[in-house]
Amino acid sequence: MHDFYSDTKTRPTAAMREAVLGAEVGDEQKNEDPTTTALCERVADLLGKEKAVFLPSGTMCNQIAVRVHIRPGEEIICERTCHILTSEGGAAAGLSGAMMHPIDGELGTYTPEQLKAAIQLGSRYQPSSRLVCVEQTANLAGGAIWPLERIEAVCAVAHDAGLTTHLDGARLLNAVVKTDVPANHWTRSFDTCWIDFSKGLGAPVGAVLAGSADFIERAWAVKQQYGGSMRQSGVLAAMCLHALDHHVERLADDHALAAQIAERISQMAKVARVLPVQTNIIIFDLTPDAPTAAEVVQACREDGVIIGAFGERRIRAVTHLDVDDVAADALCRSLAPGLG
Repeated sequence: MHDFYSDTKTRPTAAMREAVLGAEVGDEQKNEDPTTTALCERVADLLGKEKAVFLPSGTMCNQIAVRVHIRPGEEIICERTCHILTSEGGAAAGLSGAMMHPIDGELGTYTPEQLKAAIQLGSRYQPSSRLVCVEQTANLAGGAIWPLERIEAVCAVAHDAGLTTHLDGARLLNAVVKTDVPANHWTRSFDTCWIDFSKGLGAPVGAVLAGSADFIERAWAVKQQYGGSMRQSGVLAAMCLHALDHHVERLADDHALAAQIAERISQMAKVARVLPVQTNIIIFDLTPDAPTAAEVVQACREDGVIIGAFGERRIRAVTHLDVDDVAADALCRSLAPGLG
């Protein structure tokens, strides 16, 4: 099977698995795992923050940040399609009592003016705005990259209003590779941020959340409450370190392959629109006379290709280190009979 459903479908390479064998390990909860400590120090430095903490998933990174930053009844301002709103099971409300205030943006981004208009402060009848979130890259916008100038302007509006800022950087390194802008430039305006290792970087587990020393101390307490504290986590951290050493620059290969696929799909008669492809995510809409997304997905699966239906007429495909030119050709050949 050629699996384009998500870059989370990557499997650890042989070299990544071998990296585990020599990893020094200890009890992470007691700060005795040197490999995990090395990973956290490296990511904190990469993102320009004081400290960092290793977590099982990016969703836990987001939700721990929400729990630390938010008091029950306060609100998070975010773009309507962002992961923290669409894909985390209502956790912000369920775990932290947070309200969500979505902005209708364009390609997963919003403007400083939209943020300024959304901020609510000083009324006992409304939830007070507390946290501003940005997702880089914007998954459901086709891996779109927030421009650095817009990010910094949005964060300036937030901080001027006394709000805290948080970056969901699940695919931040895709933006870094695409633009040649260093990671700490993208993160310097945010109070907290994180990167994921189980997407394009190819590790099976893990994300690292970064911020001030005080924030990370509080995040550790929530990590303990949520059951995210681990023991000999160096076996996981070793694979993440291997990913930083060997899988970052190759993200450019994923971007190039996604662009090639998007170009071929855009020429199919029953494809109404392909969202701009900036990184490794291809999202396209079908014409009214085309088969439904579910029917297209099923036909592809029967051909040995896995993609995802994200609405009645919207499909997503994601490139990663486990798919190549052969897989891309199989995907396009599978789509062609139904979409022409």
